[in-house]
Amino acid sequence: MASRTVVIPVFDHFQSLDVTGPLEVFDTANRVAGEDSTSSPDINAAHHTASAYNIVTASVDGAAARSSSGLAIVPTTSIDEVREFDTLVVPGGAGAHAPNPELVEWLRDNAPRARRVASVCTGAFLLAEVGLLTGRRATTHWSQCAALAERFPGVTVEPDPIFVRDGHIATSAGVTAGIDLSLALVEEDLGRSMALTTARYLVVYLRRPGNQAQFSAHLAAQTAARAPLRELQHWITGNLHADLSVEALAARVQLSPRHFARVFTAEVGVTPGRYVDQMRLETARRLLEDSDGGVERTANACGYGTPEAMRRAFLRELGVSPAEYRRRFRPAAH
Repeated sequence: MASRTVVIPVFDHFQSLDVTGPLEVFDTANRVAGEDSTSSPDINAAHHTASAYNIVTASVDGAAARSSSGLAIVPTTSIDEVREFDTLVVPGGAGAHAPNPELVEWLRDNAPRARRVASVCTGAFLLAEVGLLTGRRATTHWSQCAALAERFPGVTVEPDPIFVRDGHIATSAGVTAGIDLSLALVEEDLGRSMALTTARYLVVYLRRPGNQAQFSAHLAAQTAARAPLRELQHWITGNLHADLSVEALAARVQLSPRHFARVFTAEVGVTPGRYVDQMRLETARRLLEDSDGGVERTANACGYGTPEAMRRAFLRELGVSPAEYRRRFRPAAH
């Protein structure tokens, strides 16, 4: 596996989670990548040998940078020592509004060399300052969207999405959205399964681009403790067109319907019926985003029976029809 160097510049008065969130995502992905498929990553290990990502933090002079909350980070190196890199992740914070001129100059000279550039929260102001967002769509923390649009009129600011990708430039909303964006980058590099496992060990959801928080998918966080129920969950995912009534599911794990419903709800956090609804919706969303199949074909594959049943589910849960969802959220071809 080829190593991808991820550079995260730090500066005084950065937002701490804008740095530590993405850093932990890429580091956990390294730990996940270092384990075989039959074991679990040791997320408490002091060292790991995986080479998916080489994570570098850098300040202007190589000295420690203090966040707005008082947390100090001793960087790996200075920005002048950074040579070749794959991905640049720029954090936000108060320091992004009045940035160090040396950092701005370095970004202007070096950001174009990256395969992709991302910002977290108000890090978008730094990207805009060096001209990377001119003529592009972007987002930032909801409270700063109007200020970004006013200060940089050449940027099309979208206040709703968790994150926005326009070409090789990506911008994300406030603080924890940087984790969502970083997971999307891991998915792009290493695949959905690796990103899901990374999200699971960070105890967060793996999210796709969406207008609001309800577009996040409840995936790995809902895993039963008992092996038979976990196996049933996996079976449900691959058999959404089957009879998934409580009676049928209970029979598969040799429990009475009442006992099955009780233990499933206790361990998974939702009723069996609600879990099936969520899996059907999530699978339908992925198919609409990732495939060319029509709405009727998608409805049949996900067990909705009819396109109208799927349409009602989308309107109830997401507030948009399947066709409108695909129009909004299917990645544009490049």
